[in-house]
Amino acid sequence: MTWGKIIGLVSLIGLAACEQSARLDPLQEGPTLDADTVVLRDGVDQMIVGHRLMGAGQFELAHRAYLRAAGEQGMTAEALSSLGSASLALGRLGQADAMLRRAVEVDPEFVPAWNNLGVVLMEQGEYGEARQIFRRAYALDSGQSDSIRENLRLAIARMENTGYSQEHINNSFDLERIGGGHYLLSYAP
Repeated sequence: MTWGKIIGLVSLIGLAACEQSARLDPLQEGPTLDADTVVLRDGVDQMIVGHRLMGAGQFELAHRAYLRAAGEQGMTAEALSSLGSASLALGRLGQADAMLRRAVEVDPEFVPAWNNLGVVLMEQGEYGEARQIFRRAYALDSGQSDSIRENLRLAIARMENTGYSQEHINNSFDLERIGGGHYLLSYAP
């Protein structure tokens, strides 16, 4: 085989690989997710993009995707709750609180917004209000979510045990996918 044929064959293989990758689903999970490209693509549900970026720990990009989704779909409870969750992940507690409170005003039965508002309140040290919020989320969820039950338990423990000091409090939370593109935040003690 001559060098010309080898170079031609390698070029064809390279072009075939490029053609195949161009047809891949831009929202597939895993290392092929290119957030900068996917987020800007037209016709893609930005809520789904945001949820996947949250799951990948790309909170700033998720926040941008949720803003685009809100621009396209309006300020729904899901959009507001998602913006609040992304803001919380970015450490923007004031913004997270405001967005999540607006989400529960828009849809008073949207469980993820209630739960995530409780997490924000826990982060702010507002254990009494967090307890009430988690109770409401737990009741609306009919006790189905272990993470909401655990959040409620922790809020009650924090209220009853005044021995907690800042050095004993681990201000972190875990992101839990609950299906249908919804995520719950669980407060991790």
